[in-house]
Amino acid sequence: MVEASQRKPAESRSILSTLEEVRAASLQCAGAATRMLTMYTQDLESEVYDQPKFIEAVKRLVLARGYAKVRVLLVEPSRAVYESSRFIALARRITSHIEIRRANPEFRREPSAFLVADDRAVVYRLDASRWDGVSEMNDPAVARLYLDRFDEVWQASAPDVETRQLHL
Repeated sequence: MVEASQRKPAESRSILSTLEEVRAASLQCAGAATRMLTMYTQDLESEVYDQPKFIEAVKRLVLARGYAKVRVLLVEPSRAVYESSRFIALARRITSHIEIRRANPEFRREPSAFLVADDRAVVYRLDASRWDGVSEMNDPAVARLYLDRFDEVWQASAPDVETRQLHL
């Protein structure tokens, strides 16, 4: 039998089905980060990650803590660069805290998208072209699964030149 102190509150897990729900869960996840925010995204989805409140949460994380990091794996950065993403502009200004890598070609067929705060909160969508997904704000075991997969791809990938270039 699970003790009451070991049970996770039901409100920590949510099923997502709309853009608004994904935005809210992503903002909550980013706001929960205290050390590391980890993002795997197809094209830095502007509808989610280029929103003022999300950008502000990321900025607050990295500026409030000198040790905080944001790691982003992008499958295809061209759209974000072409659309002059505010997230990429922030990453260009705070290079010591935000690192963007282009996913190694071997891993670019994965259609998913996910966001992990520290080693606890996760927002996951099986198919990044859809808003259907799940968020879990307090599950270290699930977060560890996504972080392990992310780390595997991260180690095989290189920093993306497109997202680091400053356009004058």
